[in-house]
Amino acid sequence: MTLEATLPDPLAEGAPPRGRSGGAAWALWLARRLGLAVLTLWLVSVVVFLATAALGDPVRAILGRDYETNVARREQLEAQLGVGDSIVSRYLDWLGGLVTGDFGTSLANQLPVWEQISSTVANTLVLVLLSALVMIPLAFGIAMISAHFRRRRPDTVIQTILLALAGVPEFVTGILLVALLSTSVFHVFPAVTISTLDGHPWDEPKGMVLPVATLVLAVTPYVSRIVRATLLEVLDSDYVELARLKGIPEAVVMRKHALLNAIVPGIQVIALQLAWLAGGVVLVETLFAYPGVGKQLVDSVRNHDVPMVQALSMIIAGVYIVVNLVADVLSILLTPRARTAISS
Repeated sequence: MTLEATLPDPLAEGAPPRGRSGGAAWALWLARRLGLAVLTLWLVSVVVFLATAALGDPVRAILGRDYETNVARREQLEAQLGVGDSIVSRYLDWLGGLVTGDFGTSLANQLPVWEQISSTVANTLVLVLLSALVMIPLAFGIAMISAHFRRRRPDTVIQTILLALAGVPEFVTGILLVALLSTSVFHVFPAVTISTLDGHPWDEPKGMVLPVATLVLAVTPYVSRIVRATLLEVLDSDYVELARLKGIPEAVVMRKHALLNAIVPGIQVIALQLAWLAGGVVLVETLFAYPGVGKQLVDSVRNHDVPMVQALSMIIAGVYIVVNLVADVLSILLTPRARTAISS
């Protein structure tokens, strides 16, 4: 993801037309956004199903050398996957299950998919939430310090560090943290997440530190640089200069004038990064053996467990869409011009 990613404009074509009452305009805008979200999710379902279907015969991939000899198991898998049916019929059956909350049965252990992924989904959401709680104030704090010392040495040092972190892949960052804090230099935190079958990763807080730190270091540079750029633009505006001429302290100008107007672009880039975290934790969870969606997705691909892969892919896509929808709503609520455009 590049820093120059286009941020959605709350006053763009998605805003309802003028001339409606406030409640009706809001309802129309929200209904339109929900409709687009459902349409996007449906298109993702088509891509996910076709991609898994294009991988070849899943029964042969699962049985391997036993494909010809284990006839009973082969027929069971073919009936379960509907291999003899048309691809349209198989897709409609699968889509109907998704709509009703039936994610199917795992091919690896013949257990319902949702029973196996519910705990891992919760684990990943906790990991993402903890990373966000650390990343958001850290990114805004760094951006404010950098903007305060713009074009001076502290700003140069901060931007150099952020660019260096942005250029390092998250799995490399994780390996470096393990080498620094778990093995050769310091032995402070465990190199992998410790979790029992009946427990949760956060039962051992030390095991959460390195995965959270890796994700924070991976996304903070992008959020900080976007917020800094917005802060610099706001600090050069006329109303900020007027506030300075009135004798308002610079700290108050930064906090009450500049930061409030930089929140909306910050929300948009945070939403993009949180959505990336929902799907980009695969490498981090695999590296630290964290029992989340990413690690389970990798294991399911290795086991050729098609229903698990399809369900996990749709959950990741659903989280991505929901996070961006919430960001759009917050952007409208925090932008007076956008609220006026919708209500008028």
